[in-house]
Amino acid sequence: GEDQKQHLELARDIAQKFNNDFCPVDAPVFTLPDPIIPPDAARIMSLRDGSAKMSKSDPSDMSRINLTDDADTVMQKVRKARTDPEVLPSEAAGLEGRPEAANLVGIYAAMAGTGVDDVLKDFAGEGFGKFKPALGELLVEKLSPINERFVELKQDREQLDAILAKGALKARDLGAPTLDAAYKALGLVRG
Repeated sequence: GEDQKQHLELARDIAQKFNNDFCPVDAPVFTLPDPIIPPDAARIMSLRDGSAKMSKSDPSDMSRINLTDDADTVMQKVRKARTDPEVLPSEAAGLEGRPEAANLVGIYAAMAGTGVDDVLKDFAGEGFGKFKPALGELLVEKLSPINERFVELKQDREQLDAILAKGALKARDLGAPTLDAAYKALGLVRG
């Protein structure tokens, strides 16, 4: 997300410095990372305050949807999400000055894989009494498989350890050529 861009910029600066200092121009060791931030829902905002970022560090559990929330909890959080009394507009410009409404519509668009304008076409003139249940059902549909898998892995420590070991091996295999190239560029011998 947008809030992680600074970390990516630091990684980019370090990679660029290493490549400039230790590598031939035509053979850099590190690829310079670029952020991939989708324009819609790049920042998911709090369910309680549409101008504050959704965060697990917020003291109110009602401010966010956790991947571990069950279907009833997701529906309750969406139902209680702060909104305004106005109906939904037919286009995105109508969400100006309505951060809570814009946030919920943005979440719906991101989860549905569509644009904000498409969501608003479907719900134009509707109140949140119709929109919130639809959003809750969409979130449950998209997040339930993640939650179910989480619960399954939490109960099977051996399977979780096997997945972690397999991932570590894959990361080691993928990273080894880059690590070897970095050692070589620095003139170090790996032991």
